[in-house]
Amino acid sequence: MTKSYITVAYLGPPSSYTHQAALLRFNPDEYLLKPQTSIADVFKAVQLGIVDYGVVPFENSTHGSVIPTLELLADREHQLYRNFVCDEAYLDIHHCLLGHRNHSSSVSQTSVTVPAADPQTNDHHILPPVTPSLDFQHIRHVYSHPQALGQCDDFLSKYLKGSQRHEVSSTSKAAEIVAQDEEGTSAAISSEVAAKTQGLDILARSVEDRDDNTTRFLVLRNRTDRSRDHEASSVVAENEVRYWKTLVSFTLDQRSSGTLVDVLKVLERWHLTCTSINSRPSWNAPWHYVHFVELGGRMEQDPEKLVDRARLDLAKVTQDWRCLGSWRSRANIRR
Repeated sequence: MTKSYITVAYLGPPSSYTHQAALLRFNPDEYLLKPQTSIADVFKAVQLGIVDYGVVPFENSTHGSVIPTLELLADREHQLYRNFVCDEAYLDIHHCLLGHRNHSSSVSQTSVTVPAADPQTNDHHILPPVTPSLDFQHIRHVYSHPQALGQCDDFLSKYLKGSQRHEVSSTSKAAEIVAQDEEGTSAAISSEVAAKTQGLDILARSVEDRDDNTTRFLVLRNRTDRSRDHEASSVVAENEVRYWKTLVSFTLDQRSSGTLVDVLKVLERWHLTCTSINSRPSWNAPWHYVHFVELGGRMEQDPEKLVDRARLDLAKVTQDWRCLGSWRSRANIRR
């Protein structure tokens, strides 16, 4: 008898960082993981019910928000409204420079690892040391996801200043491209897992600008299928509600003064912590924005109903108010 798997879409190809994050939340023995070409494809698969869950990158501790994900959450054309955030995952990101060693060079080809931060200065923002053991002169092109390129800007500016940077859909896609380069003049910012998958040499390890580099990923489900929400129906104790997060979006009336301040006052009134604020153009008018606010608290099954009560007050001072998800925080559960 064929086993029926619950399906999970993620930004691929296999071995991408999103794939690794998906494995933190979904055991491959119990779930069927399906790689997607783009973040938009993940949203569409969840929206149409093609998969049960989706995993997308949301923000990086070094380089900030993942703009394509925010754009899709904005859903200006109301085509992705069934996507609902139900979980998250944190993944420590340690990038490698992958490629082909320059065997024609007389320079010794030993990969370098960036040293850890000096515990005396607590300086995490460090550059790789100058070393004569590396030869990157044959590299003319560097491929990676825009986020990864930004997270490794110091390294690239120091050692590969003359190389052209190319943005691609994911770090694992970058490794795929470099693996097909017969001339060996390309390199990828990607993972050690991708190096093994594509048979590439690791030219340098830990090339990220900060050694505490971490990316947060969101888990999506179809909001009409509540059976897929692990904890939607569970009532939590009052002291556990603070471990939950809720993501909302809204626009503001530009003709009124102090409207964003009014939003913060509502959160203060109901003792809700605002953990992040992001904005994207609304397309309604120039300089008009969709605001995303992440706050501490649970939308449903909260004994005190703090978020639900705040929602009523927020509706009075905002426009186009939407709840995009509510989930248990994984911030202190690092793997």
